[in-house]
Amino acid sequence: MSDLGSILACGVHVPRLRLPRALIAAETGWLNPPARNAPAGERAIANWDEDALTMAVAAARNCLAGRTAAPAGIAFCSTTAPFADRDDAVLVAAALDLPDTIATQNLCATLRAGTRAVLGARADGAGGSTLVVASDLRPTRVGSPQEPAYGDAAAALLIGPAEAGELARLLGAVSRNADFVDHYRMSGIRFDYALEERWVRDEFLMKAVQQAIGEVLAGAGVNAADVRHLAIPAAPGLARRIAQGSGLAAARCDERLWQHCGDAGAAMPLLEIVAALGRSEPGDLIVAVGLGQGVDALLLRAEAGAGRAAQALEAALARGREETSYVRYLAHRGLIDADFGMRAERDQRTAHTVAYRKRAAVTAFTGGRCERCGAVQFPLSRVCVNPACRAADTQRPHRLADSSGRVKTFTEDWQAFAPRPPYVYGNIEFAEGGNLLMEVTDVEPGELAVGDAVRFEFRIKDEDRARAFRRYFWKAIKS
Repeated sequence: MSDLGSILACGVHVPRLRLPRALIAAETGWLNPPARNAPAGERAIANWDEDALTMAVAAARNCLAGRTAAPAGIAFCSTTAPFADRDDAVLVAAALDLPDTIATQNLCATLRAGTRAVLGARADGAGGSTLVVASDLRPTRVGSPQEPAYGDAAAALLIGPAEAGELARLLGAVSRNADFVDHYRMSGIRFDYALEERWVRDEFLMKAVQQAIGEVLAGAGVNAADVRHLAIPAAPGLARRIAQGSGLAAARCDERLWQHCGDAGAAMPLLEIVAALGRSEPGDLIVAVGLGQGVDALLLRAEAGAGRAAQALEAALARGREETSYVRYLAHRGLIDADFGMRAERDQRTAHTVAYRKRAAVTAFTGGRCERCGAVQFPLSRVCVNPACRAADTQRPHRLADSSGRVKTFTEDWQAFAPRPPYVYGNIEFAEGGNLLMEVTDVEPGELAVGDAVRFEFRIKDEDRARAFRRYFWKAIKS
């Protein structure tokens, strides 16, 4: 077997909110014949201030945590990127505070984007590591089969030359293109149109996928019976059928993602890889599949660090909180025209000149640390805020995004506009000193308390609907 590169690290982000499928069925069951049994599980739904880009940043931060060397490249993969004409990968890199010399790439228009990026990173492995991050937040029509089946999530893999403690090695890959249309979405159209499931299953999944799996195993000289895991973006029952038809009698198919997240689009193949690694022992063989106008089949071998994948996935799935209001979900998705009142009628115009000049503070959440007294402050300024110091020109950039803090004071404001009332904000003290009045997200009324530990996440700040522009900043999240 040849060594074609390795998975060095992984990261996962599954939004905190989970919409029970039974609740969807209860609200929309009149549209379609009732199911024989109540649908099981839940789908992950992004909060109002999350999108494919913010989820990508969260997954990428998890992936890069503890690593000192920056990757040489970053590939952002999504079919629902927030900007059609703005380099989303550059914005992700800026939020991660990566060097402005990093090679960036955007892959879109196919759910196979994630695995395509992994194959591209393998080809470019000699140039260093590549961060592949896939993220999707796909809107669904009310009452459609996709509504309970889809889920919002992101996953990141760091691909590069082999190193100690790596998660897995890529032993082989096969890629086959085919303009087979199982679903599609024209430019300017909001929702997917899906074809008949049996046609997709019998004509494509049970033929082209099995053929690709057979080819990648033959190319690597591996017996199908020796494969222990199949990572494929297909519902559990169908995944088992594909495994059986491909001779993978001993292969396990992880069902947790379908139970607690849903089909996460372009992120799903990478999530399935993380799930398979989390259940692997060193030496286990994994077949991973990407689907979308063709098939990518990858053969992986779990290495000593595979157990770290379990930690990443379990932490993401365990943080769930049930969304109890179907109407609120529809309002946040823009699927109903909710009246948020006159408080929401305000101009959100962005001063792009200021935003560019302040990009280190706004996008990378970089403050300053005084070289003379060590005081930390946000934003960075010429004069130290420490009254006992007040030195000039001693500030050096200090990234706060990777810091932690605690709540000193807070307010639940029911009068100010918030897409998910109340508007929660407070005085946050950073672990290394310094304070900032900032918004707190992902908390319910009465849940926050003075002294609570917080961390920081990149989120949507607001949206200028008049000019179709979305702004981002960092918010505090209860740890």
